[in-house]
Amino acid sequence: MKKVLYLTDLYYKAKGRNYYEEDIFITGILKDYFDIVLCNPRNSESYEKDVDLIVFRNTGSVSGFQDTYNQFFSRVRNNKLRTFNEFSGKADMRGKQYLLDLTSKGYPVIPTVDSTEDIAALHETERFVIKPKNGADSIGLEFLSRSELLSRDLSGRKYLIQPAIDFRYEVSFYFLNDVFEYALYAPEKEQRWKLKKYEASGEDIEFAKKFIKWNDINYGIQRVDACRKQEGEMLLVELEDLNPYLSILELDKKTQDKFIGDMIKAMKQII
Repeated sequence: MKKVLYLTDLYYKAKGRNYYEEDIFITGILKDYFDIVLCNPRNSESYEKDVDLIVFRNTGSVSGFQDTYNQFFSRVRNNKLRTFNEFSGKADMRGKQYLLDLTSKGYPVIPTVDSTEDIAALHETERFVIKPKNGADSIGLEFLSRSELLSRDLSGRKYLIQPAIDFRYEVSFYFLNDVFEYALYAPEKEQRWKLKKYEASGEDIEFAKKFIKWNDINYGIQRVDACRKQEGEMLLVELEDLNPYLSILELDKKTQDKFIGDMIKAMKQII
């Protein structure tokens, strides 16, 4: 069997979900197809050259081990390590700069700037969201009024500034390589992680595929998080291309089996 180093943090605490349960479930199936070693990303270096593939999964926000992550990223490039996901992404894999880039290119994304000098580009709004460019899992996220925003020292362009969107619901589209697998949504806005199966329309999938195509990853799992505005328009919230939580235990068995089967095939293709 081929050897797979599966990076995860089984002790990471996330609001509303247990990462470790998902990874135990997935690796419980993968072990029948690969020699699996589970490892915290902080301790992976000594194992990396002895395996055929490194799977980067539920490690939590890399802002909690940013230097270690940066070193790992460099080793992937310099040592030509095989990874799943492929480390060529332009989205969360590299921070939140992509939200500014997509805004400037006219993609259907929540309008984003990184300076109070540019908030006129966000149109007329009195309530804003700010979050660190290197954040994740809502770490450092705040809601501010216009006056509160203008009174804050946000110099250095380290924060993203967005209008607070009045949306109907949030929805996530899950892709393996560039193929759509399933979608989940939170019908109750205040319960982000109480998810139900979402029957995505062709138009919805085409919306999500715009960002998958833009990111141009050949191998890996990506989650396109979006929100549906009250008027019906859908906007990108974020594109998670590093270690997207899959909510796989919330899925019906048929969808679970298909996804895991496709994941095994995708992993075998590159080792």
